[in-house]
Amino acid sequence: MLHDPVYREKYALNLKREFPRIPFYPDFAQWVAWGEALMAMHIGYEQVEPWLVERIDTPQPKRAPGTHPKPVLKSNVAAGNVVLDADTQITGIPSQAWNYRLGNRSAIDWVLDQHKEKKPRDPTIAAKFNTYRFADYKESMIDLLARVVRVSVDTVAITAAMQALDRSDWTE
Repeated sequence: MLHDPVYREKYALNLKREFPRIPFYPDFAQWVAWGEALMAMHIGYEQVEPWLVERIDTPQPKRAPGTHPKPVLKSNVAAGNVVLDADTQITGIPSQAWNYRLGNRSAIDWVLDQHKEKKPRDPTIAAKFNTYRFADYKESMIDLLARVVRVSVDTVAITAAMQALDRSDWTE
């Protein structure tokens, strides 16, 4: 129910101030099915069938042996791709994948932001615990991005179906 764009628009002010009111819509079974599908996808995102994305690797010949490319982690909505580092990009991401938003950014951008290398401000922590390197997690990140794209596309499809319902004869 809380994914329904019409509901969110109609009760926007209430949702900011109080607990949501869940209406009992006429076609309740359809709403239950949508809710179950959304819950299964969002909770079990690690088991979702990954979206078929294309990985393009263009290794830089001038890089010193044994070094890793610099992480970029930028998305390009217009081109439908994500640049992971100086060598690797992921293409074949449909435009509707960026329409599923977590707050003010897409789920894809949220995942990219979570995997950036960030140096801790505290020098003691930075010296002892600054061990995260994107290159160590690059392969799992590509798999995660493919799954997040699938969840995003399927969620947008379900919310579009919710929005397309004819509500002219409904009473709330």
